[in-house]
Amino acid sequence: MSTDQDLLADGRLTDGLLAHPYAVYDRLRDTAPVHRVTGPDGSPAWLVTRYDDVREALANPLLSLDKRHALPGGYKGFALPPALDANLLNMDPPDHTRIRRLVGRAFTTRRVEQLRAPIRRTADHLLDVLGTSGGPHGSTDLIAAYAAPLPITVICDLLGVPHEHRRDFRAWTDVLVAPDPARPQAAKEAVVAMLGFFTQLLADKRKEPADDLLSDLIAVRDEGGREGSDRLSEDELMSLAFLILFAGYENTVQLIGTAVLALLQHPDQLAALRADLSRLPAAVEEFVRYDGPALLAIRRFPLEDVTIGDVTVPAGETVLLSLAAANRDPRRFPDADRFDLGRDATGHLALGHGIHYCLGAPLARLETEIALAALLERLPDLKLDGDPGDLRWRPSLRARGLLALPVTY
Repeated sequence: MSTDQDLLADGRLTDGLLAHPYAVYDRLRDTAPVHRVTGPDGSPAWLVTRYDDVREALANPLLSLDKRHALPGGYKGFALPPALDANLLNMDPPDHTRIRRLVGRAFTTRRVEQLRAPIRRTADHLLDVLGTSGGPHGSTDLIAAYAAPLPITVICDLLGVPHEHRRDFRAWTDVLVAPDPARPQAAKEAVVAMLGFFTQLLADKRKEPADDLLSDLIAVRDEGGREGSDRLSEDELMSLAFLILFAGYENTVQLIGTAVLALLQHPDQLAALRADLSRLPAAVEEFVRYDGPALLAIRRFPLEDVTIGDVTVPAGETVLLSLAAANRDPRRFPDADRFDLGRDATGHLALGHGIHYCLGAPLARLETEIALAALLERLPDLKLDGDPGDLRWRPSLRARGLLALPVTY
């Protein structure tokens, strides 16, 4: 039987998993449901890989997101200052419930649907630029030219972030998601820059409120909450703005990129989708199941000893739930490694499950649907430019995404 050392290079979640995540996860699922591994920072963790176990754990109230419940020396994820760390990814009820209720109004399916026309205008503008620069035929990096600027424009417009700061935010986000070992100070510098950016942005919005989500959240903070019991601290306000902007950009750019890649690598599926774009909403579910934007859910810490599968995890230790492995579990999705837009992909865990289900899921779905519709309608001869084996992936265990996607059209 293969050992963790065989699979993960001395038990570490490193090279093998980054290069071939689904092959590694297939072997881990077959070996055991829960594995003792070494986390990205060298600390110990428990990795959960099977669908039923991951789904149950995502909704288990005994698995806390609050880092105060972690044992000393355990893996905790991003090290952020308090002004950016008081966000939903580190909270349990009742604080999680209170803050999610406040911001959830902006991300209902009905409210998000009102963004359909503005998102399509943004997509068409980006494709217009491609047409202008390349004429009827051209080549480009689809991540830099389309998949990245679309979601950053949408989420910045929603929050009310000025245009001149959007390029900086993309650069800071890239540094945080995939830190460069050769530049250990870069992540700290990015955090300092983001903290300064949000501090100034909140001050500007207080002076000149506008018709945007951030101005609304500031009003909730400064006026004490519409229902009287709702409150936001200043750190919670800034952390919420950071999370919405960070997650609203990062997850969607990765999803658009991997969705386009999957289509280009499966011409039969691409042809079927081109022939009937009304299938796009259902297709998005298969895109996120097959190659979603996150390999792992946010780390969790048991409030007491918890049994997952046949393994008892002690209180306070770090639990990593593999969304990617769960979504390729053949026990839940037959022939799970096959990309099939005709399958029923509902029930996937790419966007979470339970009370921590992705707040921005309706927006991510809509952006991906519109981005692909515009692309397929306007670039009928889209093809990969080069060998798929030469594609470079983001060196991150958190975010699954392409660094670049060279195409011709």
